[in-house]
Amino acid sequence: MTTPKEKAIILTMNYFEKLDAKTAHGLIRGTQRFEIMAVVDNKNYGVDAGEKLDGCHRNIPILASVKEAVHSFPDASVAIIGIATHGGVIPVDLERVLLECLENGLSLVNGLHEFLSDKPHFLDLAMRRKVYLKDVRKPKNRKDLNFWTGRINQVTCPIISVIGTDCAVGKRTTARLITESLINNGKKAEMIYTGQTGWLQGGKYGFIFDATLNDFVSGELEDSIVKCFQNENPDFIFLEGQSALRNPSGPCGAEFFVSGKSKYAILVHAPKRIYYDNDPAWGEIYSLASEINLIEAYGAKVIAIALNTQNCTLEEVTVYKNKYVTELNVPVILPLEEGFDGFLPVLFNL
Repeated sequence: MTTPKEKAIILTMNYFEKLDAKTAHGLIRGTQRFEIMAVVDNKNYGVDAGEKLDGCHRNIPILASVKEAVHSFPDASVAIIGIATHGGVIPVDLERVLLECLENGLSLVNGLHEFLSDKPHFLDLAMRRKVYLKDVRKPKNRKDLNFWTGRINQVTCPIISVIGTDCAVGKRTTARLITESLINNGKKAEMIYTGQTGWLQGGKYGFIFDATLNDFVSGELEDSIVKCFQNENPDFIFLEGQSALRNPSGPCGAEFFVSGKSKYAILVHAPKRIYYDNDPAWGEIYSLASEINLIEAYGAKVIAIALNTQNCTLEEVTVYKNKYVTELNVPVILPLEEGFDGFLPVLFNL
């Protein structure tokens, strides 16, 4: 029997149009864990969230306030923080809105690094209103963490890493879309989530990478993959990448190839982005050819480039696509514009 989804509103604090709201964007595109009723954003209200995001109407209105959302959707029971803040802290203006949500009988789901359950006034108010606080990034207890064992060698289906050339280029969305495409075409595919949004979207197998003590990252990755393989017997497993192999603020990805035994990669790239996290102080993003060489040094093969076309005109997209196909001899995919159905024969031949 399927458990009913909790009805939720998303808080984006006037950041809906920015990459800071990528958690909200992912939930708007789809989640098996919640039914998204509305987005609260005082700067962008009055339109459909899907149309504002990517031109696809999803019947999720953007409203101006928590008060309006509660009035419009009285059966909503959860408010989800849909943004990433600098350092993962909860600023004063967001705290005020969260307390307002509690006062209106909404439970809170928080994916930031600062935990609501560490704040006595939040705990007290939640208890009085008989609602819950869920801190998605709260680390597991030591007894619940796994160390790497070598069980990954039991997995026989292809393990494909979705790696990016930078943060926030669409790794999770790419992994989710290709998984859905395979399922819709009669194959069994699973995505291992490694971030809080993957959990929020209803991911069954995975862990929160940046909430895991470093010594246990490889073991948690292995355990997630092995359990997925044993329980689901999938034809393909996709690993949701985090950050980038050479992003200086948090290099990540080698674990997927070394500990997760991933032998294939889809590389997600935003061609208009020059610097890591758009910050010149962090240095220029390495070329696709250089990134492919690095991935190959780990013993994996790049089977496709997935393009994030943010800030690109249609003409520029065509130029970039043809350029990469010619120079790199690798298929180039436009995940949002074209989908993955045409790419599936490549996977079937792995």
